[in-house]
Amino acid sequence: MAHPVMFDESDPMLHRVREIALGFPDAAEKISHGHPAFYTTKVFAYYGGSLKVGGEWVRHDSSLLVLLDPDERDALAGEPRCYRPAYLAPSGWLGIHLDAGTDWAEIAELIDASYRLTAGPRRVARLDARAG
Repeated sequence: MAHPVMFDESDPMLHRVREIALGFPDAAEKISHGHPAFYTTKVFAYYGGSLKVGGEWVRHDSSLLVLLDPDERDALAGEPRCYRPAYLAPSGWLGIHLDAGTDWAEIAELIDASYRLTAGPRRVARLDARAG
């Protein structure tokens, strides 16, 4: 059975995340477990996540899930806007709540970091060549 869609296509936060994520070399979007997932060979960002609190699932619809290196993840994990998403946290993923005050330059940097961990050396070289 397919997962139900768990996002609002008109969500302005999703539009911003999509604009950033799809700007990376060979990036594409698919729906995975009801949420938008941005990937090349592997997923580098999800829009929306969940967390189990007191035995109940709590959805975090307007959030970004990214894979980060341990030092960066640990530095951000203590911030109130961040959470360890269900299922993905043990693999190094972190959830970040998005709202009207979001620093989109920082979000772009976090998506960039996640892309670099998953995209492979050729794609990262293409990304660096575009910037240089």
